[in-house]
Amino acid sequence: MPLRAQFLSFSQSSHFNSYFFPNSSFNVSYNQPNKPLSLTGWRNCKRNNFAISNASSSSTNGVPENVHIKKRKIMEHVFLLKAKRDLSEAEEKDMLDYLYTSQYHMSGILAISLGRVEGPNAENFTHGVYMRFQRKEDIAKFYNSAFYSRVLEEHVNPISYGSVCVDFEAEVEDDIIPIFRRGEDFNYGVECIILISALDMAPKEAIEDALYSLQHLISQYESFIVQATIGTNLNLKESEYSHAAVIRFPSREDFVFFKESKDYKDMWSLKFQPVTKKSLLVHYSVDPVGTELM
Repeated sequence: MPLRAQFLSFSQSSHFNSYFFPNSSFNVSYNQPNKPLSLTGWRNCKRNNFAISNASSSSTNGVPENVHIKKRKIMEHVFLLKAKRDLSEAEEKDMLDYLYTSQYHMSGILAISLGRVEGPNAENFTHGVYMRFQRKEDIAKFYNSAFYSRVLEEHVNPISYGSVCVDFEAEVEDDIIPIFRRGEDFNYGVECIILISALDMAPKEAIEDALYSLQHLISQYESFIVQATIGTNLNLKESEYSHAAVIRFPSREDFVFFKESKDYKDMWSLKFQPVTKKSLLVHYSVDPVGTELM
C-alpha cells in the first residue's frame, strides 16, 4: 500500500507534465532562507490542503471524503559516509558543496539533501546524502558518471574511511512539489534515514508486515511529516541493508516526537526486532549548503 503524503499542490496534475521531460536535466535551485513554519502553522497548513479528488466524491464542510491521489514511481539513493576525525570545517564545506552542486552538472537528479549526522549511531556515520532520481536508468548513469567519480575521488574519499549506499524504488504524489521536493516546506527540517538488514531466515510475509506497519504508522503521524518513502534495496551487492526508509520532518521537535512515541517503539519491538538482523537510524538537519557551481 503506497504512502500518502499531504502537500500544497497544483489543482491539476497536468501542470506537472509541462515540466517533466525524461531526457532533460532537472536542477533544483537554491531558495533564499525563509522562516520555518511553526508546529501549529504546519499542522493547520496540512489540514487545509488536499490532493486530486474524484469529482463525484461527496464532501463534508468542503472536505472531500474519497480522495484519489495519482502516484508516480521514483528512485531513491541514500549515501552515508564516515569522515575522518581530523576533518576541518573547510574540508567539510568543500565536500558538501561539491556533493550538493552535483545536481547542476548531472541529468536525472530530481532532488537532493545532505548534512552532518546528528548524534551517535552504531556505524559511526558522520554525514548523510540523499538523492532522488526519475528512473533506474538514471541511477545507473549516475554511478558511471565521470563527474561524480571525480567528486568522490577528489573531495570525498581523501577525507573519509567508509561508506554505504542503498537504492530503492518508491512512490510519491504525481505533482511538482512532492516529486521535486521544492518549496518552503522542503527548505528546512530534519531528514531521517532508516536502514534495515532483514534476517535471512525471516519469513517474507513477516518482513512485509513490518514494512506495512511502518507505512501505517507514518500515515497516522502525517501531520508531523513532510514526506516519507520506503522500499527494498536494489543494490544488495554494495550493501548488507535490505530495506530503507527516508522520512522528512518539518522540525527537530516533530522528529523527536515521532521517534520517541510509544507507537513507534511498540511497532519496532513487535514487528521489526523479530525479523531484523541489523538496523540503523540516522538524521541530519536540512539547510541550503551553497549557492555557486563547483
